[in-house]
Amino acid sequence: MSDCLSFCGYEVKGLANGSKFFSTVETFQPNLIILDLKLPDIDGYLLLERMQQNSQTQKIPVIVVSGLAFKSDYERAMSLGVCRYFVKPVILTKVTQAIEIELSYQQR
Repeated sequence: MSDCLSFCGYEVKGLANGSKFFSTVETFQPNLIILDLKLPDIDGYLLLERMQQNSQTQKIPVIVVSGLAFKSDYERAMSLGVCRYFVKPVILTKVTQAIEIELSYQQR
C-alpha cells in the first residue's frame, strides 16, 4: 500500500511495527494515518487508545485497513476515533478516495 500511495503522490512513512509510532509521528507529523490493527509488537486497539490520550495524535484522522472483518472489530475501532474502516483485500481507489475526503475536511 505504501508504494501505491507514494505513486499517487502522497508522502508516505511506513512502519513495520508500532513501537516507534509516537516518535515517528512527532518527527513526520502526518496529516492522516492508515493503520492495520494486527501489528507484530502492539495491539492496534491499544495503539488507538494511546492515540486518543495523546494531544499530538488525537486529532489526526485514522483509516483502518485490516483483515479483521467482524462487526465488533469495526465498532470497537470506530469507538476509538477511527474515521474509516476497510477490510482486506481493499480496492485501492476506494482507499485513496477516502484519504482525499478526510484530507479535504482538514482544509475547511
